[in-house]
This record gives sequence, C-alpha cells and structure tokens, in this order.
Amino acid sequence: MTGWTDQKILEIAMAQSAVDAGCTPEDFLGAGPVVVTSKVDPRARKYLELPFSCDLVSYGNNVVASVSEPFRALTEAYLERFSPAHCFETPNLHVLNDALEELGQRICFMAEYFLPKLDALKSLDCPYEYRLLGPSEFAGLYTETWSNALCEKRRELDVLGVGAYDGETLVGLAGCSADCGAMWQIGIDVLPRYRRQGVASALTSRLALEILERGKVPFYCAAWCNLRSVRNAIRSGFRPAWAEMTAKPLAFVEDMNRGK
Repeated sequence: MTGWTDQKILEIAMAQSAVDAGCTPEDFLGAGPVVVTSKVDPRARKYLELPFSCDLVSYGNNVVASVSEPFRALTEAYLERFSPAHCFETPNLHVLNDALEELGQRICFMAEYFLPKLDALKSLDCPYEYRLLGPSEFAGLYTETWSNALCEKRRELDVLGVGAYDGETLVGLAGCSADCGAMWQIGIDVLPRYRRQGVASALTSRLALEILERGKVPFYCAAWCNLRSVRNAIRSGFRPAWAEMTAKPLAFVEDMNRGK
C-alpha cells in the first residue's frame, strides 16, 4: 500500500463526489449549504442516472445538493431551514419529501459510504481457503446468492473478487466493481450457514487490500439501518466517510416497492 494515506483516500473520494454532483471538492468543506446544477458527466459513477432531480451529499461539514432547476428553490429552502445532520433524518426529511412529491418525486435512496482507515485495515483470517477471482471465474455466479458481490446488469464492471471455499464449495464472496476511474466498490455475500464466523470481514478486508495494491480506492456502501452490513464495514477496517440521499420519480419508487 505504498504511497497511500488516509488524507489521500479522502481527497480522491471527494474529487469523485464532486464529479458526480457537478461541484468542486472544496464545496464539501464549507460552513454552509451549496446548491449546484446537476449535469451528465462521463466520469461519474457508472450506476448513477444523471442529471439528478435532487441529490444531497454530506461529508460532515455541510450539505451539497445537486439538483435540476425545477427542484432548486425547494432544496435551497430546505437546506437553509435545517442543520446538515438533520437534513438526512426524520421528522425534518418529511418536509423535503412533501415538497418533492408536489413535483412528482420522492426520496428513494439513503445510504452511508465508507472508506478504509489505513491503521485499521489489515488482513483478517477465517476458517476457509481464500481464492482470488477475476471476471473469467464470475460467469456462473450471477445468481441471487451472490447479488451483492456481483451485479448482473453491469457485468463488465466486475473486475476482482475474493472467495472463501469449504473444499470446492464457494461459501463467501467479496466482489468489486469499477464504478469510476479511481474507486472500486465492494459488495459481500456469505451463505447463511457460514455466517458469524468472520468470513465477511475477512473477505472484505482482503479485497480492500488487493484494490489498494492496484492503485484504486475501495469504498463500501450500506443503508444506515443495515446494521449487519455497517458492522462488517467497521470490522473490515472501514470508517464512515459521507452520506448521500437521492430522489427519484414516483413511478420508480413504486416499482421498487413492488419488487420490480
């Protein structure tokens, strides 16, 4: 991991968030809210659908909102009314959601993102054999069982994985997708009867180290109510870095609630 520092990792993440939002990295360090116009950028994370109608990001200092013009006024009013931490929680969040619904949108995605903390990141052990996997080994693994580690819709982005094997049976898989130029996102799955043995954290930490060795920044995403996933991030050597919340059209949200 020669050349890496926590500050360099954070700066790379902020630079990527700035690309995604259409702002500058310095905007995340200000004392007050920042509202910018969302735009399409080929350097953005591949799974983002740009331009945003309304997307809020905080690295803890303030909130940066990336919006389409019809949503600017309501977003500015919301950010001026509430403090950064409270903008991402109820009951304040209902104020934004109610205003968005009048324009055919709802809050849809709410997540916390984690970056590795170098003095906490280390190779962890588990009772099973590790194997480093690449795209050629992923072909038969695009099933519901491994749907967090691999993404069938964006197979071309799945670049690296670490599997845990009990004999010849794959029992856990951490995979990463090259979602943008400098950062690869980690996902993890473990078969139910192999959980609570340290498999998830061992695979996640091992994959994070492999990613850093390749000159990329690993990042990890979890809904803040998904305590099992958040605990895995912490055990694996990751720490909270930024929070993000995204609005989507009403029909999109309704389809998700119907399982589509």
